Amino acid sequence: MADIFGVVADHTRRELLGILLRRRGEADASGDASVSELVAELALSQPTVSKHLKVLREAGLVAVREKGQHRYYRLDPDGLAAIGEWVAPFLPSDVADAVTATGAQAAENSAETPEAANAPMGAVASPAAITRAATLAGRLAADLVFRLHRD
Repeated sequence: MADIFGVVADHTRRELLGILLRRRGEADASGDASVSELVAELALSQPTVSKHLKVLREAGLVAVREKGQHRYYRLDPDGLAAIGEWVAPFLPSDVADAVTATGAQAAENSAETPEAANAPMGAVASPAAITRAATLAGRLAADLVFRLHRD
């Protein structure tokens, strides 16, 4: 479990997850983003973005689709479920219920409308709720690492 927290502790990787989440919620969008699109949005170098995407892919947080020489990335909410399960006891019960949705609920919500993605966290068990939990977990992990190294 510690590895995934190290992955989401990085601000750039959380930004990448957020971009992919927004893409997923856009109307008529597959949720996929090419490396060049992500580079443009983050204003970082291509090697830097590719390095972070590789880490996210190896952690199971994003999936990749290859088309010719291009790679298209999308959010993999199943990978975020482990973080959600760990963080759930620290959250209010209605938020925890949304974060720890069953696989069936997550699959059902993978086709949700943009309106559902923006619904209150307790209303649907959405990848957005899981991403919020991942961000919280990443910040907690980063804070813990900082404190351990400071002491």
